[in-house]
Amino acid sequence: MPRINAIISAIPLFSDLSERHLEDIRRIVVEKHFSKGETVFSEGDQGNGFYVVVEGRIKISKVSIEGKEQILHIIGTGEPFGEVPVFEGQRFPANAEAIADSHLLFFPRAAFVNLISQNPSLSLNMLAVLSKRLRRFTVQIENLSLKEVPGRLASYLVYLADEQGENACVDLNISKGQLASILGTIPETLSRIFAKLSAQDLIRVDGRKIYLLDREGLAELATYGRDAG
Repeated sequence: MPRINAIISAIPLFSDLSERHLEDIRRIVVEKHFSKGETVFSEGDQGNGFYVVVEGRIKISKVSIEGKEQILHIIGTGEPFGEVPVFEGQRFPANAEAIADSHLLFFPRAAFVNLISQNPSLSLNMLAVLSKRLRRFTVQIENLSLKEVPGRLASYLVYLADEQGENACVDLNISKGQLASILGTIPETLSRIFAKLSAQDLIRVDGRKIYLLDREGLAELATYGRDAG
């Protein structure tokens, strides 16, 4: 199956693995396809395996008793999700939903744990992925608990620029409604903040592209909750 081998070898989690180990992974993987809006798993489901996105995007979220959704992560191409409860043998602590037609690889828990126990390189790669996820989650918690909405947005844009390796422009690959949920606000408030930052010449919005006109000013707003100068 050359196609699936090429897909697996292109995933960062499996970089630097030998052909033999890639073949071991291919033997346990299951391809799955989800339509936009389809549930991958729900909070409380048994963590019987984890997923990697080949194409598409997955929303990880929790819903409060009052029905308010809080988006925790948006998972994109090459990224795994659902891996922590798998290794702990626990249930999934959140919901996963496809927000675009998505092609996923599913890794059954028992088979993958057996592989990772025999392969130190795979263990280190998984640790690197989890560390990156923890950093992202730490930034989000800090934003929600310590900053007002303008500071949260500025922090997210600076973070996104670092993630995308850009200084002057970032691609917003989610809707503004989804971004509002990540930032713990509502779309109307987020739109006002975008307009305010644009009026202050900190950013320029062009569809899904956000130009960072004043990276230093955004960093100042993200850190201290006020404009530079």
